[in-house]
Amino acid sequence: MKYSSKIKQCGLSPMRKFHPFAVAAEARGTKIYKLNIGQPDVVTPPQFFDAVKNFEQPVLAYAASPGIPALINAIKKYYDNLDMHFDESEILITAGGSEALSFVMNSILDDGDEILIPEPYYPNYNTMVKVTGGKIVPIPTNPEEGYHYADRAKIEALITPNTRAIMCTNPGNPTGLLLTHEEMEMIVDVAKAHDMFVIGDEAYREFVYGGEPLQSFGEFAETAPDNIIVVDTVSKRFSACGARVGCVISKNKELNGEMMKLAQCRLSVATLDQIASAALYEVGPEYFAAVRDEYKRRRDAVYEELQKIPGIICKCPKGAFYMMASLPVDSADKFNQWLLEEFSDNGETVMFAPAESMYATPGKGKNEIRIAYVLKEEDLRRACQLLAKGIEAYNAK
Repeated sequence: MKYSSKIKQCGLSPMRKFHPFAVAAEARGTKIYKLNIGQPDVVTPPQFFDAVKNFEQPVLAYAASPGIPALINAIKKYYDNLDMHFDESEILITAGGSEALSFVMNSILDDGDEILIPEPYYPNYNTMVKVTGGKIVPIPTNPEEGYHYADRAKIEALITPNTRAIMCTNPGNPTGLLLTHEEMEMIVDVAKAHDMFVIGDEAYREFVYGGEPLQSFGEFAETAPDNIIVVDTVSKRFSACGARVGCVISKNKELNGEMMKLAQCRLSVATLDQIASAALYEVGPEYFAAVRDEYKRRRDAVYEELQKIPGIICKCPKGAFYMMASLPVDSADKFNQWLLEEFSDNGETVMFAPAESMYATPGKGKNEIRIAYVLKEEDLRRACQLLAKGIEAYNAK
C-alpha cells in the first residue's frame, strides 16, 4: 500500500510519545508529576456548562460553516474591548486553534514555500506545514538569551523569494517569551516590506506576568490589513481545551474566501461547543486576574526551584505557562524515558517534554526541556526536586 509522502515526513507529538512509559510506571504504582502537556487544571467557568444544560432546541443541527452568530459576536466584542475592531465577516470559527492554523497553512503555502518560525516552537507546527508541502525555516535562538528572536537583521537574513509568512506565538509556547510592542511593530514592518503574512498564534494572550498590557497582532490589522492573521482559541484562556473552539481573524478578504472553502469542506464546528463557548466570553476580568495570579505564583515557584539545580540554564519567562530549561544531561529524551522506567524517589517520579523535536535545526535542543507549570504550587516544587534528584542519579550511573 502507498501512503502520502507528505504525511510520512511528519512525526508524533513529543508531548505524548512517552505516554506508554507513563502508563507502565503508574501500573507499577509510581506517582508521576506530569509537566509534559499544557492541560490547565484551572476550573472551567460554570457559564460553559450552564449553556449546555440550558440548550433546549429539539434538533441538534449543523451550525453555519463560518460559525454561529452568538460566538462570532462575543469574540467581536472581546476585541472591541481591546480597541481592535473587526467585522463579523472577518472572524471564522474553527475546531480549536489547531484547525485555525491548519486552515491558514493550507491557504497560504504551496510545495516549496517557506514560513519563518522562531525555534524552539510548538512541534505540531511541523505537521501543519509539512502536509502543505511547505517548509519551516527556523529563526535561531538560544537559552542563554532567553530565546529572544525579534532582531530585524536576523529575520531579514532568512527571507527568500519563497518566504510567505512569519509566525509568532505570543506569548510563546514552549518558551514563555513575550514580545514587546516595539518588537511586534518591527515584525509587521518587515512583513509589509517583503509582502509576507504575519501569523499571530495568540492562545496564551491573557497569560502575561509583571503588569504588561495585553497585546495582539490584531492591533496592526488596520495599517496592515492584508498581512495580519490572528489565531485565537478558548482552550487555554478559559481552561476549556476539550471544547475545541477557536477562530481565525483577518481583514484580508481573499484569504478569508480561501479559508471558507476548507470550512465548508468540514461542514461546521460542533454546535453545542460553540454555544457554550459564546457564554465563556461573559466571564468578567476578575476571572483572568485570579488565573494570572495563580500562574504567576506557579512560575515563580518553578523558577526558584530550578535555580537551585547545578548546571541548568533557564531564564524567567514573562508569559504563557511554559518554561524552557537546558539540563546538564546528554539527552533529555533518554533522561525522560529513564525517569519513567528506572527512577523513583519514595515511589514518585517526574516527566516533561523533551525539546529536540521543537527545533528544525538538526542537533539543537537535545538537552533542553519544556516544563508546563499546570500543577498546584506544592506539586510543582516537588516535581522540580525530583528533577534535581533524577539528574544527579542519571549522571552518576
